[in-house]
Amino acid sequence: MTTISVAELEAIRDSVRALCAEFPNEYWRETDRSREYPTKFVDAMTKAGFLAALIPEEYGGSGLGLRAACAILEETHKSGCNAGAIHAQMYTMGTVLKHGSATQKQDWLPKIAKGDIRLQAFGVTEPTSGSDTLALQTTAVKKDDHYVINGQKIWTSRAEYSDFMVLLARTTPIDKVAKKGDGLSVFMLDMRDALKAGLTIRPIRTMMNHATTEVFFDNVKLPAANLIGEEGRGFKYILDGMNAERTLIASECLGDAQWFIKKSVDYANDRKVFGRAIGQNQGVQFPIARAYAQYKAAALIVERAAEMFDAGEAMGEEANIGKMLASEASWAAAESCVQVHGGFAFAEEFDIERKFRETRLYQVAPVSTNLILAYIGQNILGLPRSY
Repeated sequence: MTTISVAELEAIRDSVRALCAEFPNEYWRETDRSREYPTKFVDAMTKAGFLAALIPEEYGGSGLGLRAACAILEETHKSGCNAGAIHAQMYTMGTVLKHGSATQKQDWLPKIAKGDIRLQAFGVTEPTSGSDTLALQTTAVKKDDHYVINGQKIWTSRAEYSDFMVLLARTTPIDKVAKKGDGLSVFMLDMRDALKAGLTIRPIRTMMNHATTEVFFDNVKLPAANLIGEEGRGFKYILDGMNAERTLIASECLGDAQWFIKKSVDYANDRKVFGRAIGQNQGVQFPIARAYAQYKAAALIVERAAEMFDAGEAMGEEANIGKMLASEASWAAAESCVQVHGGFAFAEEFDIERKFRETRLYQVAPVSTNLILAYIGQNILGLPRSY
């Protein structure tokens, strides 16, 4: 069980705020405008040790828990920065930490903690399967001391800027497995080698600067030693890390909500129309107040999810509900912020339109609201399965 005091959490938040102050709005406007990867920001967060928060001290990390990692990401977004370029480095290594061999942990985790290698890419989603992970078609065929990978992934963010990818591929045809979830395996793919022999990365330009791509595998050779855990049990390994991922993303949404709310309150107090502050009007005031209430409610369950994770307790319900409520709170705060600012909300220099686009993503990824509702209905309430 990982425990951390309120004072320690506040010290972490203070440190994150100080670092983020070195990357003001102008920095993010420019990276967004040019679709540039925020390398300087990533390097600074790595050097400060924030990306190694969940890596145990024995492997060179900070040995902190999910509560601390959530505080880091929440404060990043509350400060107006964007953790989309860094958050995967926190949770993708969990597959190696929980299911890797002693040799794999010793080989990879210290380098990830130090920043010698970047593990930002997560190869799961495919064009034909989407959220139906069990229907993925990328294959890994064992041949002597290596696997041969063929297939395609999509929405693989940060692949251009990562050294390694956690890759999920089918090692046993789906018609030859006893259970639907069997036959999938997880690998650590060194993309630096693969790019020289069959791996192609193609950027996808999207409405926000998220450095996402589609990835093609054409007879890519992967050492058998890079298989994580047991062959055929990869889907279970991936599921283990999804709750942490959802809770971390929820924390980013909480940070966004606070950023939008503060922006709205400040402007509503300062802006005067018809001789009085617009915040005096209930039509302006109430949506901000409602967004704040949504944020506070979401924050409680996200905090609970992180506490349960750190205590080693099952927290699928809390992780999923927390992610859904936090993403909806940030979107409500974003909507009210646009409405409060009127035309100025669409001006680049106010930063609202950039944050508006960024926070909209999280009702779709890393898991859509509809799938969370299906999870609640079927796994918590006992309703019939819809898929």
